[in-house]
Amino acid sequence: MSVITRFAPSPTGYLHIGGARTALFNYLFSKHHGGKFLLRIEDTDAQRSTKEAIDAILHGLDWLGLIHDEDFILQSKNLSRHKEVAEKLLEKNQAYLCYTSTEELEEMRKNAEAKKEVFRFKSPWRDKVQSQNSTVKPVIRIKAPIDGETIIKDLVQGEIRVKNSELDDLVMLRGDETPTYMLAVIVDDHDMQISHVIRGDDHLTNAFRQKIIYQAMDWKVPEFAHIPLIHGSDGTKLSKRHGATSVIDYRDMGYLPEAMRNYLLRLGWSHSDSEIISDAQAIEWFDLDKVGRSPSRFDFTKLDSVNKHYINQKSDEELLELLFKRRGLWSGSSEFSEFSPLIAAEKNRILKAISFCKVSASILDELATRILVYRNGFFKELSDEDKKIVTEKNLLLSELQKFFIDLNDWSHDGIKNSLNNFAATKGLKIKDFGPLLRIVLTFSSASPGGIFDVIEILEKDEVLARIKKLLA
Repeated sequence: MSVITRFAPSPTGYLHIGGARTALFNYLFSKHHGGKFLLRIEDTDAQRSTKEAIDAILHGLDWLGLIHDEDFILQSKNLSRHKEVAEKLLEKNQAYLCYTSTEELEEMRKNAEAKKEVFRFKSPWRDKVQSQNSTVKPVIRIKAPIDGETIIKDLVQGEIRVKNSELDDLVMLRGDETPTYMLAVIVDDHDMQISHVIRGDDHLTNAFRQKIIYQAMDWKVPEFAHIPLIHGSDGTKLSKRHGATSVIDYRDMGYLPEAMRNYLLRLGWSHSDSEIISDAQAIEWFDLDKVGRSPSRFDFTKLDSVNKHYINQKSDEELLELLFKRRGLWSGSSEFSEFSPLIAAEKNRILKAISFCKVSASILDELATRILVYRNGFFKELSDEDKKIVTEKNLLLSELQKFFIDLNDWSHDGIKNSLNNFAATKGLKIKDFGPLLRIVLTFSSASPGGIFDVIEILEKDEVLARIKKLLA
């Protein structure tokens, strides 16, 4: 069987983390089996669907590197086809016109609530002929089987059975002749020749109703695989209160797409004890038998660890390009916006800074903040505690200023040996003035890298300029 999967989001907002993982699983399953991964935008809700939301979904998938095969499909282009199938089912006596009004439905629902019963609508029109006099525009409902049971052999959840008496005659075509989700998704999946429907387990109950329509049309039923939802750290469904849920938000926060793919893959799927999994390995190893049945918990600490790994896998040049060419990464950083473009000498300095700053950086924003210190003319207000240290050791700082004016060997070892000699002549140790130099040169007592590295990278002119500024 040729494997064809699809990702079918509704364009009513951004591409969220749960949807991104669903897309990833569909993508990997199709690639693992040498098949196709298709994209369908389910935009039939005209009031809620927007071009901006469609663009956001496409942008999110593109950033993640989940490239779909063939052109994407807009579900709204298939409305006449949906109507055609509903009318075909009418002809086959597998569906019927229902003239029950909205008011009648609401009254039935209230009666069931009053009796503390589960409301299951039983239409009085199921076996009646068409009403010529009703002012109600009829809907088309499927004739669901009354006896027996419907069985779904789910590739993740296993075999599940539901009594047909518990299934209602769902609406396929509304009174205004627009299709419901339940009909549209089936027609489109059939026409796109989807072999496997991989989606969140919140759609599991839909599968039973949808299977009835497939069978009524004598269509092949696709394989179903319903994957558990992603939960927050507290065990509840992932939402904005747990942090960012938009894929693009994670990009803007400084996460790498390869790290997001790796992390989302491990949310509910595993391959022995492997944590870091390359794209090639993911395609080779992925299958649905390793997808768990329990919800996964989104863990920022784990994501940071994975992202840190991928940051360190990149060359200094690649990171420089990411940090300085991707617009939006520096939004809100007034310090950075004041700088001019990098010149060659400063670029080399930044590359050296990236080399040791990236080792402990978990996200690009963190790395960006650290290397910002190494730009010409950088300045930041000191904390009160750091100001006190500089004030108390102002005389020593003046002596260090003279030392750096006279220093000619600006290699790492040259700086180290000369500072050791300076300390010896003053009856001091490096630890007696190292913290002072770090504060003066990086405007923080907690900057990364050894003090000799900091001095070497900043070079003579910038070191002297910063000492002069704080002495003043």
